Amino acid sequence: MRPESPGNIFIVDDDCYVLESVSLLLRESGFNVTSFSSGHDAIKHFVTEPVDLILTDINMPGMSGIELLEKIRYLDRETPVLLMTAYADLDTAVRALQKGAFDFIIKPYRPPYLIHAVEKGLNYKRLSNIEKNYKRELEKTVELRTSELNDALSKLTNMSSEIIERLTAAAELRDEDTGVHITRIGKYAQRLAYQLGISDTFTDNIAVASAMHDVGKIGIPDSILLKPGPLTQEEFTCIKQHTIIGEKILRGSSHAMLQMGAVIAATHHERWDGTGYPYGLNGAETPMEGRIVMLADQYDALRNSRVYKPSFSHAKTRDILLNGDGRTLPQHFEPRILEAFREIEDEFDEIFETSFQPPEKTEKR
Repeated sequence: MRPESPGNIFIVDDDCYVLESVSLLLRESGFNVTSFSSGHDAIKHFVTEPVDLILTDINMPGMSGIELLEKIRYLDRETPVLLMTAYADLDTAVRALQKGAFDFIIKPYRPPYLIHAVEKGLNYKRLSNIEKNYKRELEKTVELRTSELNDALSKLTNMSSEIIERLTAAAELRDEDTGVHITRIGKYAQRLAYQLGISDTFTDNIAVASAMHDVGKIGIPDSILLKPGPLTQEEFTCIKQHTIIGEKILRGSSHAMLQMGAVIAATHHERWDGTGYPYGLNGAETPMEGRIVMLADQYDALRNSRVYKPSFSHAKTRDILLNGDGRTLPQHFEPRILEAFREIEDEFDEIFETSFQPPEKTEKR
């Protein structure tokens, strides 16, 4: 295969006839050729002049082809070196391959074979350069992204709830809900935590961290996430992966807000009776923040329309959470959290009604 651009070739041979004939053949084949009668001259030019391939005789006075190869390899590990050798020098040629020669050509050579060997060496150098440039660009990109990530993480301690909500809205807006859903979840969760008498730090954190509960949906294909009809079992299994994806995105941070966000992302579909996902945690095995957001998310889901159901009124949603409807059961929730919801249910309705909603019909009880 002919290289995309003419290769720069050094030819080294102390035989003037061979040097001239090989140079002529390669030039007529479209290559850029520089010829040298000694290895010393070739090395001097190699240091300052870019070259894609070196073609050298294996036996030369002053500096043999093997010695030239060794010096080339000391300076450069990638430029291919082709050795021209007679049958009697095959053992030497094999040793040269062990020292890093790209290939060898047996004299008397056939022109087509010589051209093929040169093209193969030039393509090897071209591909090596592509790989080297790719690795260099990849390293620069990794360094840049790492620097950007470090800068971003250093600012997380000062990140406001609005910023986190705007970031996580990217995942929410791919779903059938609007971004205001995450605002409501934060308010529900904060109010429940307060009612349960949990610390102020926890209450403040869950108001923000709960916004990241569905961030893993960014890894779910649109064909499934935005499907207008009911999901197949396989599609629902795929949807479940958003919990694990979200945890992977958020875990490992030293920031308390993101640590809580990772826990919530992983556990907000676990149930008190152990029938949830992804891990089937039972009872208190699910962390408190996951238990709280699970109820908050379920309330908001019932208040909104889905492909399999219309939107429900607060009264009907309350009845489903407290008494069950076959699909949602009271035993899905920690009794203490369910009782806290019963005590402040009107505030949930107020939070929902005061949030901006897209026009839709609400089913009356």
